[in-house]
Amino acid sequence: MPRRLSRSFITTPSFTGASVRIVEVGARDGLQNEKTVIPLATKLELLNKLSKTGLTHIEAGSFVSPKWVPQMANTGSILEVLEQERRAQGQDGDGITYSYLVPNIKGLETMLGVKGTAAKGNEIAIFASASEEFSIKNLNCGIEESLRRFRPVVESALEHGLQIRGYVSMVISCPYSGPTSPQAVGDVVERLLEMGCYEVSLGDTNGVGTPGTVGKLLRHLVQERGIKPERLAAHFHDTYGQAIVNSLVALEHGIRTFDSSVGGLGGCPYSKGATGNVATEDLVYFLEGTGVKTGVDLEAVARIGEWISKVLGRGNGSRVGRALAGSKGLI
Repeated sequence: MPRRLSRSFITTPSFTGASVRIVEVGARDGLQNEKTVIPLATKLELLNKLSKTGLTHIEAGSFVSPKWVPQMANTGSILEVLEQERRAQGQDGDGITYSYLVPNIKGLETMLGVKGTAAKGNEIAIFASASEEFSIKNLNCGIEESLRRFRPVVESALEHGLQIRGYVSMVISCPYSGPTSPQAVGDVVERLLEMGCYEVSLGDTNGVGTPGTVGKLLRHLVQERGIKPERLAAHFHDTYGQAIVNSLVALEHGIRTFDSSVGGLGGCPYSKGATGNVATEDLVYFLEGTGVKTGVDLEAVARIGEWISKVLGRGNGSRVGRALAGSKGLI
């Protein structure tokens, strides 16, 4: 006779009443990997559409050298337009935080030099890596040097009233150096928090994480190191189709902030084969179906996913988005 499963094995965890914050990264992390230049008007339309879905935290651009990331060359114009719109509405803020990647002090100075930039409603993000080899490939310097360079950026941003969000890439494994130890990730996370980041997003940049490896990492960070889960966020790519189940593992460890990208846009230019971030549509469908409140209008996001995918001439990377488009005729 077949063996009966134990009650503990088949029990589904309940998160009814819990709420999460979704950080939409499609307009930055998603578009920066596109091969053709995206017009400013398209980016602004994407941001405008996303701002009406219930999302409260949206990555809008990156103040990096256009030589390295040409898709982000017009970030200054994006910031200026968004600030003009805030002022025209007669509001100090519309409840949405727009985040901008700032890799160095020059990038921060460029951002602060944009006419009308205000601290309220804007924040910066800094990127470090848990892999020495990937840090050199992505940032042209090792981990220790990258953290040293970020310190004046953080100090200046705080002086100007800006909040700082940290990212750590390759938290599970690196295509150049292999598996990343949880200890290496923890070291970088603690440095970023000590430096002044209010939150650090854990990036499974190439999407190789599984419930086993993600669980091991989070146990180390939360239980062994004592890092509060509210200071952490999950940033899963869906290369191997594990992003949603990994999100469940993160929920179980107390994580309540998740990064995602409309239509599953994204990838990583320094990690061959890596696909996009977990789709916002898929994440919202999963979370709401698990009893977790997101505050995000799923059908509205699905419409945007269909629209931007068509604009970019690519297939919609969201399974939920494709399903809704087929069953409800979303445009």
